[in-house]
Amino acid sequence: MNTFLARWSAAHGGIEPSGLVLGWLRVVYVVARPLARRGVPPWVLTALSCACGVAVPCFVLGGLPLVGAVFAVLCALLDGLDGAVAVLTDTATAWGRVLDPLVDRIGDVAFLVALVLAGAPGWLAVGVGTLTLLQESVRSSARLPDVGVVSVWERPSRVIVTALGLLGTVVSPGLPVATIAVLIAAVLAVVGFVQVLVTVRRRLRM
Repeated sequence: MNTFLARWSAAHGGIEPSGLVLGWLRVVYVVARPLARRGVPPWVLTALSCACGVAVPCFVLGGLPLVGAVFAVLCALLDGLDGAVAVLTDTATAWGRVLDPLVDRIGDVAFLVALVLAGAPGWLAVGVGTLTLLQESVRSSARLPDVGVVSVWERPSRVIVTALGLLGTVVSPGLPVATIAVLIAAVLAVVGFVQVLVTVRRRLRM
């Protein structure tokens, strides 16, 4: 476990995992170990993560938002597993580092589409999606040796907002839960974008 955490930290700009992140990594490690022993290629898990993400709005469109919420969480789990298996088997590649964020962005867009299909206003979702892509673009363009800052609007936040938003449409069908979820996402996206922009600006001026 310690070796896995050390390798994960090295692959993520030297971040020392703690709290919820550490707890999440422990879960991922337990699930990833048997997959690594069986020689499951990381790209297979990446592809499954992409498929699960794209399936989320499909389930909502089919009147199954609860299943969509489950697949959003499954998408996140697989997203963590592909990197964990790559770390455990020492098979991380440059192409994998390109493919992983690409699949993440596909999932981000799919989640917002799902919330729109569940009743959220499209214009607001487009705004959230734009800010999300801008945040990741700024971080990528800065080419910092590490992630710079972990903002309030990272992948886990996006998955949680989506899953709870879809779950809420089942639990409270009379309330505009999907709209509330996207409103929360909008606030977090604005704050997250500013956090990343300010941090990148400061780091590049050092």
